[in-house]
Amino acid sequence: MKKLIVTMTMMVALGATANAQISDSLRRVVKMEGAYNFRDTGGYKTADGKEVVLGKVYRSDAIDKLSDKDLKTFKDKKIVTVVDFRGIEEAKKAPDRLPQNTAYLLCPAGSNNLPTAQDMAKFLKDKNFLFDMYGEGGLPYFGERYRPLFVKLLTLQPNEALLYHCTGGRDRTGMASALFLKILGVPQEVIESDYVASNFYLAKNPTMKQMYSGLSKMAGMSENEIKKQMELRPELIRNFFAAINKKYGSVENFFQVEMGIGPNEIAVLKQKYTH
Repeated sequence: MKKLIVTMTMMVALGATANAQISDSLRRVVKMEGAYNFRDTGGYKTADGKEVVLGKVYRSDAIDKLSDKDLKTFKDKKIVTVVDFRGIEEAKKAPDRLPQNTAYLLCPAGSNNLPTAQDMAKFLKDKNFLFDMYGEGGLPYFGERYRPLFVKLLTLQPNEALLYHCTGGRDRTGMASALFLKILGVPQEVIESDYVASNFYLAKNPTMKQMYSGLSKMAGMSENEIKKQMELRPELIRNFFAAINKKYGSVENFFQVEMGIGPNEIAVLKQKYTH
């Protein structure tokens, strides 16, 4: 009961729009001892009245600290493939803890030159740095980063599930989820709500709190100012789609040009991941 009261208090603080999303997304959360933003991507209604399948595609933050109990949950979910969007050095410093025989794909495009903590402290004074990462600055990497995920989704077997993740499970993973839900026909406002829900789940992550504290000292800004700058906002994911649409004309054309995934393959994705 106490836990429920705390959760509801946090929901009130997040505002009415987020309330509905958090309440709804609680059924998607996979409780892990060593991860904070581990969620099922399914359960959302599409514009044509179908629903994204649950139990097939998962998303998460870092999974290097999964407990033995978590690994059992991992196996119970039938997750046989992990797609990691972190950079090469980033992944080396905190290698995924996975059950034996899990297929692992590292997709570091755009992540090998991530800013250092010192760089981040400087960037935080520029209020548009995240906006650029989701837009023109990140655009050259989107195709190479996300192609292996969608190719694997096309060939995933009926009795198998897949997980993709990065460190926070919010930016690189958030863009992946947005693309996945968009191509399946989930409405934009639902995609945005799913995206910003990471703010809620990551608030419980002690690593994030330590990061905010460190950045606060280096940037000479308060922790609240840092949080506000780093908070996920709907306009970030809107800018992500705007950059894609500006260059390619549509998300479908982006899939065709950058991933070799055309109308036939998109139809297969819809058939496999909606019902």
